[in-house]
Amino acid sequence: MDKFVRKAQVLRNKYTKEASFEIEAQGNWSLYAGHAVARINYGTPILSGNGSGIYHLSVSTSIRIYFDLVSEDGEHLILSERHLPMSGGYNFRDLGGLKTKEGRTVKWGTLFRADELSNLTIEDVKYLSSIPITSVIDFRAQNEARRSPDRLPNNVHFTYPIAITPGNLSSEGIQANMLKTNIDAHMKHMNRLLVSDPACVRAFRIFFAIVQNNLSAPLIFHCSAGKDRAGMAAALVLFSLGVDEETVMEDYLSSKKYLSDKYDAFIAKYPRAESIFTVKRMFLQAGINQMKRDHGSIMNFLTNELKVDIVKMRKLYLD
Repeated sequence: MDKFVRKAQVLRNKYTKEASFEIEAQGNWSLYAGHAVARINYGTPILSGNGSGIYHLSVSTSIRIYFDLVSEDGEHLILSERHLPMSGGYNFRDLGGLKTKEGRTVKWGTLFRADELSNLTIEDVKYLSSIPITSVIDFRAQNEARRSPDRLPNNVHFTYPIAITPGNLSSEGIQANMLKTNIDAHMKHMNRLLVSDPACVRAFRIFFAIVQNNLSAPLIFHCSAGKDRAGMAAALVLFSLGVDEETVMEDYLSSKKYLSDKYDAFIAKYPRAESIFTVKRMFLQAGINQMKRDHGSIMNFLTNELKVDIVKMRKLYLD
């Protein structure tokens, strides 16, 4: 499929939830759709084409849809929107579709990373209920969660508060951190703490115990911005699944784009605070380097410190 398709993505408008399909390819192709990967209807394609283009998709705006792009040679590529259309959220993403070093693919619709869920609209919650989400893991501190409680679909069965607060990531802590003279250094230090502070390591060990439970997925893990605590959690999950370091970094850096609407006005007013409200390669790299320095490799950290069952993770979350 890589030779046939250079790029293929499904996009949703976060307010209208209208869907579109963008493709850069050679040759004929057909796009099929269904309410789940296992329920894609191959009777009639919802779209057919030749080569590249951007197309409107006539699909439901209230439920999530999965797609299979089929080349004229019979090659398949499963797709859905990576960035979920949450009008009350910003950084809500599916880890599905990312490739591992062995050529396998992270399953769509099972692992979601997000920012705060307190401002989700009725339409957002309805959309999430169509997945449906089973578990929600909240990395925010207790005072953050009390001040802005999650708005969740009724079909969420399990909620897990796992507070992770290195470098004081609460709103009060952010205000204090804005006064620091070198905020970049502070953010790098915070990412090192995420993988070295005993309380953080214990929290991520609990996180993986939940993720490895057969009954947990589909699941959301989130913090307030979805970039630091959730960002490190996503990186650790992807590393456990065999995704290469550069792809992990690209996923991490995507938060900059998705959070721009949320924080750009504030950053324009307080430019010195930009590093607190964005992501930079050096931040996550500091945590990656810490794991390698302390444990020899990221895999050693995952298996020895976080007790990750690599075989089980890949069985649960890879196609």
